[in-house]
Amino acid sequence: MRNVVMALTEGSMLFEAAAACEVFGTDHSDLAHPWYSFTVCGADGARVGNWFRAETAQGLEALTDAHTVVVPAWRGVDMDPPGDLVDAVRAAHAAGARIVSLCTGAFVLAAAGLLDGRRATTHWAHTDALAARYPRVRVDAGVLFTDEGDVLTSAGKAAGMDLCLHIVRSDYGATVANALARLLVTPPHRDGGQAQFIPAPVTHGRDHPLADLLPWALARLDQPLTVEDLARQAGMSSRNLARHFHAVTGTAPLRWLLSQRVRQAQELLESSDAGIERIAARTGMGTAATLRRHFTRVTGLPPEAYRRTFGSPGPDRSG
Repeated sequence: MRNVVMALTEGSMLFEAAAACEVFGTDHSDLAHPWYSFTVCGADGARVGNWFRAETAQGLEALTDAHTVVVPAWRGVDMDPPGDLVDAVRAAHAAGARIVSLCTGAFVLAAAGLLDGRRATTHWAHTDALAARYPRVRVDAGVLFTDEGDVLTSAGKAAGMDLCLHIVRSDYGATVANALARLLVTPPHRDGGQAQFIPAPVTHGRDHPLADLLPWALARLDQPLTVEDLARQAGMSSRNLARHFHAVTGTAPLRWLLSQRVRQAQELLESSDAGIERIAARTGMGTAATLRRHFTRVTGLPPEAYRRTFGSPGPDRSG
């Protein structure tokens, strides 16, 4: 169930291919066992990026045995994708594989008909071209990635890493995905619904207006924080706070708070024996009913089902 196969073709892009190799192709069995098995297939000697040629032991027929197929970006967005790649991706999906495109790999999935009637994205510079060439695709230019269950697409470049980590989170849980993100020195979770680009660059370290506020809020998730509380702590107006929040995090203050509360609930469900009521209190949700409502909406699973899937074995923790 963890067999990942990446399909390369002439003109595949290096950055996205490398992201998939690092996440799925590096042995991270110290984080979760078994880790993914990973294979690269396609035309032997295909140029990847401007400097490298791929060495592949298997052709595209390897896709038929994949649980997950990864199609990285390719530079030929102004031409039809290679027919053998399109056919192989379509056949893998028909055989039950989960199909993932990174950046302009979405053009391959669209050519295979896998995006018809589905929401999908690609690099913002090419979303208009994707929509014009494949009008049956519901192109969303304003998100980092989309997850339609068996078909997933990402926006450009670093958003491909976001989608790869999202897949790890779906397969192994938030604790494993966050640990992997720390190893990769990348943000552990950016919502797929976050904008591809934001008004000002995201700054790192302490060089941004919310550098002190964000850790302050994270240490107080059990408290009923309001926008006014955050603005008071930051020493700015609520309107100014909202502007800085969107610039730094890509979202609004309360939405960011909710995502942090849900993420903390995920980790507690995975790693602790705390009951649902206690987790609701520790994450600032207040009641089990509130936790269940928000948690289910964000993750797609009720807390109890999430714990059964990703939690460590232990005593009864239903209270």
